[in-house]
Amino acid sequence: MKLESQKLAIKLRKKGWSLSEICKRGDLSKGSVSKWVRNVELSPPQIEIINKKGRSKKTIEKRRLTRIRNTERKREEVISRADNEIKKLLNRDLFLIGIVLYWAEGRKANGGVVQFSNSDPRTIKIMIKFFTEICGVPPTKLKGYIHIHPHLDVKKAEKYWSLVSGIPLNQFYKTYRKQNKSSKNKKNSLPFGTFDINICDTNLFLKIRGWINGISRSLKAD
Repeated sequence: MKLESQKLAIKLRKKGWSLSEICKRGDLSKGSVSKWVRNVELSPPQIEIINKKGRSKKTIEKRRLTRIRNTERKREEVISRADNEIKKLLNRDLFLIGIVLYWAEGRKANGGVVQFSNSDPRTIKIMIKFFTEICGVPPTKLKGYIHIHPHLDVKKAEKYWSLVSGIPLNQFYKTYRKQNKSSKNKKNSLPFGTFDINICDTNLFLKIRGWINGISRSLKAD
């Protein structure tokens, strides 16, 4: 079988076929074909024809799409491997994740309101779990608040964030509709706006401040 494939490759190469064409015709690997036909000398016209095929718009586009697919496949493989490395999270993991996220995106100004803002639904879901399961906040104390560009669909955004957060609409504050100066050219980048989780609880606010200070001191980040 291998000898027959080799003979076919040499025969097609002598006719001026490119390596890719021979591989496709005989369902062969490029490495094998390249080795088999390396001693086949092509005439200048045959070489020119092969080069033109390689420079054709169709061929260039095909190569571009193949590169994109290969790159995307490799990216997905890296993501998948990293995803599988994460085991089931323990309460302590959720505790640390919640504190660090709040440290980055939560309200830290003096006051008795715990407030976390984000536009990523996954992050909002994590923080809802943090507040309810780790901090022991009753679901009835959770309040929702949306910031959204005035030209976008407010009702659709409210339903979306209610579904994401699990907070019923009757526990939402009135949606804030105003153009954000920092994103003038990105009016449609956040179709559902930004969502705030609000909890009126001075004790919890101070406790989270203390947790953040404790982590900062433990990591010598002060």
